[in-house]
Amino acid sequence: MIEVCNVSKTLQGRTIIEDISFSLKEQEIIGIVGPDGAGKSTLTRIIAGLLKPTTGRVLVYGKDLHDSSSLSFLKETIAYMPQKFALYEDLSVEENLHFIGRLHGLPHKERVRKIERLYQFSNLKPFRTRLAGHLSGGMKQKLGLMCALMHAPKILILDEPTNGVDPVSRREFWELLYELLKENISIIFTTSYMEEAERCARVAVMYEGRFLFLKKSEEIASLIPEEVVECIVEHPLALSHILHKHQEVKAFIRGNTLVVFSHNVEKDMAHLATLLGIPLSWKRKKPSLEDVFMAWLSK
Repeated sequence: MIEVCNVSKTLQGRTIIEDISFSLKEQEIIGIVGPDGAGKSTLTRIIAGLLKPTTGRVLVYGKDLHDSSSLSFLKETIAYMPQKFALYEDLSVEENLHFIGRLHGLPHKERVRKIERLYQFSNLKPFRTRLAGHLSGGMKQKLGLMCALMHAPKILILDEPTNGVDPVSRREFWELLYELLKENISIIFTTSYMEEAERCARVAVMYEGRFLFLKKSEEIASLIPEEVVECIVEHPLALSHILHKHQEVKAFIRGNTLVVFSHNVEKDMAHLATLLGIPLSWKRKKPSLEDVFMAWLSK
C-alpha cells in the first residue's frame, strides 16, 4: 500500500531523516518508536504528504505521493492525525465532525450516517454536545480519530496519538485501532512508549533520523545474542555511577531494576555483586523492546 524509498530530509543544513525505506502492507499496523527528536513526526508528515522529502520517494498504491496529478486520489486514501490536537475547541464534538465531513464534500445525509456509526465505534455519543476544548485527553484523541475516519481512508497515519493519555484511555484507543484493522485499514503509528510499540505487527526503532531495525514483534527478542537478567536494587542512582566507571559487564539501571546482558550469567552476576558490594538476587527474562534498544545503543 505504501512504499517509502530511501527517504531523507534536510532542514537548514541539518539531516532530520536519513535514507529510510520500508513498506506498509494491507491490514497491517507498523509501530515507529523512538525518543523525542528521533525524526518520527517529520517522517509521518512526509508520508502524509505534508512535507516533501529532500531525496527519495513515497509511493501509495504505486502513485508518487508528491506528484500533483495524484493529489485528489491521495487525499481520499490517506488520513493523518497529528500529535497536537488540531480540531476546533470552541465547537462541539458533533460540530467538529460535521465540519470535517463538509471539508471532504460529504452530503448531509451521509455525514449523519457516518457520524452515527463513528459514535458506536468510539462511545462518544453521550458527549456529542460537549465543546471539544472541555474533553479529557483520551476523549480528544478519540474525537481526532473519528474526524480522521470521516472520509473512509484506507491508510491511517497517527503521530504519537496516546502521548500524555491515561492508561485506561490508551487501552481503549488500541481497541479501536484493532477494530480498524478488521475493516481493511492499514496504520502507521508513532510512539515514545516502548511497550506500546510491541502491540504492532512490525516495529521500527528510530534513533537520530534512522531506523536501527524494523522487525516483526515476535522477532525482536532474537536481536539480543546475550541472556537478559534483571534484579531489584536499592539506591539505583549510586549503582548507576559505579556501573558507568566499570563497564566490564554490559548493564544499565531502569528505575529500581538492574538489567544485565550476559553470555555467562553466573560469572557476570557474581562479578557485579563483588563490584557493587551488595548481594544480588536475580532472574532471567525474555528481552523486551526496551532491552533491545538499550543493548543496541551500548554497542
